[in-house]
Amino acid sequence: MILLGISTCDTCKKALKALEAAGHDVTFRDIRATPLSTQEIADIVTEFGDRAINKTSTTYRGFSDFLKMSEPEAQISSQPTVMKRPIIRDGDAWYIGWDDAVQAKLLK
Repeated sequence: MILLGISTCDTCKKALKALEAAGHDVTFRDIRATPLSTQEIADIVTEFGDRAINKTSTTYRGFSDFLKMSEPEAQISSQPTVMKRPIIRDGDAWYIGWDDAVQAKLLK
């Protein structure tokens, strides 16, 4: 299981702690320290579309109008922290965020 996020994100920290406590073998990847490849960004956008972008974030609000109108791939490439976090990949299954639905599926 891979958890994509940033090390300072409280939600990512909570998700990582809960997943490890539930017995999952989790690899945390800080997307600032180890940037996503073009293919990884494409995979995320294919899976989640524009839901991959956190449009309420300070990062997004700071984007120029041009960047706000651009494709999600361009937004994440330009500023990876605009990505909604965490994104969790467990084999072929993908999860976004850390809401009750994601927790119910992963903390069984």
